[in-house]
Amino acid sequence: MPRPFRIKQLIFYFFFSFFFCSALSVGKQVRTKLAQAFNHWLNVPEDKLQVIIEVTEMLHNASLLIDDIEDSSKLRRGFPVAHSIYGVPSVINSANYVYFLGLEKVLILEHPEAVRVFTRQLLELHRGQGLDIHWRDTYTCPTEQEYRKMVLQKTGGLFGLAVGLMQLFSDWKQDLKPLLDTLGLFFQIRDDYANLSSREYSENKSFCEDLTEGKFSFPTIHAIWSRPESTQVQNILRQRTENMDIKRYCVDYLEKVGSFAYTRQTLRELEIEAYRLIREFGGNPQLESLVKHLSQMHHEAEATADPKCCLLVLCS
Repeated sequence: MPRPFRIKQLIFYFFFSFFFCSALSVGKQVRTKLAQAFNHWLNVPEDKLQVIIEVTEMLHNASLLIDDIEDSSKLRRGFPVAHSIYGVPSVINSANYVYFLGLEKVLILEHPEAVRVFTRQLLELHRGQGLDIHWRDTYTCPTEQEYRKMVLQKTGGLFGLAVGLMQLFSDWKQDLKPLLDTLGLFFQIRDDYANLSSREYSENKSFCEDLTEGKFSFPTIHAIWSRPESTQVQNILRQRTENMDIKRYCVDYLEKVGSFAYTRQTLRELEIEAYRLIREFGGNPQLESLVKHLSQMHHEAEATADPKCCLLVLCS
């Protein structure tokens, strides 16, 4: 067997061994479902759509490998992160390899604008990730507006890639950016909320991993700016702590100052805006169903929330 083929086999073996199981988990394949839902309007030929979905999922999974290294993560959906098994150099090389496999697939689409769309969205993704890392490593808390802009680059980058490529093969030329931006913000803020409040999430990753990573997420940003006289959250993030008692204290503090209530309120507003934009485009049952499914978490949390915390948000 030629050596290059053996190397390629090895790369695919450990790359997909880690993500086969995660692909079956709840919440996975959101980008695939989004692409299929947007095709209700765009009506892209099935062969082109499948290539675009494959490219998006490949890039998403490769970016997760890199994210886990950059965030010093220990678990990914309940499994040890790839670099803890195979080492950092091999995982970086494999993730980069998959980025270029994605580019190779884009060339299969045979559209003169496809590579430009691919490059633009990957640049945005890396700019957003760079900001996120900069804030974390310099202990600089962004404003909510700065955070939203970063999310539109980082999370919205892959949303924009799939739909941007699809629009190249569609006669439906509506401007979908406002809806994509709304969904990108909704998805990331929901993820931030789940990381700090969801029991299911804490079982898939280490408990409140965003606190251990020192990440400025949506709830912690709200807590810091709404209580500028207190430095408790900044000090906890700076520690990169794995201490469960400190993490629980921080979660209780976020609840007490209304940061979780504010996050749920923001998710409700984004959910309403998403439905409004979907209706403007003539409706989309598949996309509405996906938004409804993703909204269950904050609706259920709202039903059991402490009214005093909700009142804090209304009065602020």
